[in-house]
Amino acid sequence: MILSQSPQFARDLRAGEEGAVDALLRAAFGGEEEVQLAHKLRKSRAMAGEVVLPMDDRIIGYYALSTFVKPKGWLCLAPVAIHPDLQRRGYGKRMMGMLTEWARLTQTPVVVLGNPEFYEKAGFSREKAAKLQTRYPIENTMLAGVDAAVPAQQLVYPAAFDGL
Repeated sequence: MILSQSPQFARDLRAGEEGAVDALLRAAFGGEEEVQLAHKLRKSRAMAGEVVLPMDDRIIGYYALSTFVKPKGWLCLAPVAIHPDLQRRGYGKRMMGMLTEWARLTQTPVVVLGNPEFYEKAGFSREKAAKLQTRYPIENTMLAGVDAAVPAQQLVYPAAFDGL
């Protein structure tokens, strides 16, 4: 993939761009699991928002936020992708930094399961998530949008995550 411009501003996904997001997720993850997750989140109406990073009339970055079943008002970040040809250039960190700043300003808890080395640089915290109870590895669970560690909370993910 050869691109001539810098990325534009991250923005909400527009109708008709779902296929481009599917292609990006396939390229970034090498399979269908994340594509199917995005489809299930949309279909079940658990999707709270989808953000894309456009460049040269292509979508090179994406993230999805879905609503937890419990705790109410909390958001789950997944999937997140930057096109493989454009990784390690700071685009993903910039997108995540904008998200964590929004979460901080609005005091909206956002949970992510992923690589702490990447997500902690963007503003997520394992320490703040330490008392969360989750079916996923707690050492890879991070939290943004809160000022201090939170008390014990059971995370109940949307049904779209079942089987992952």
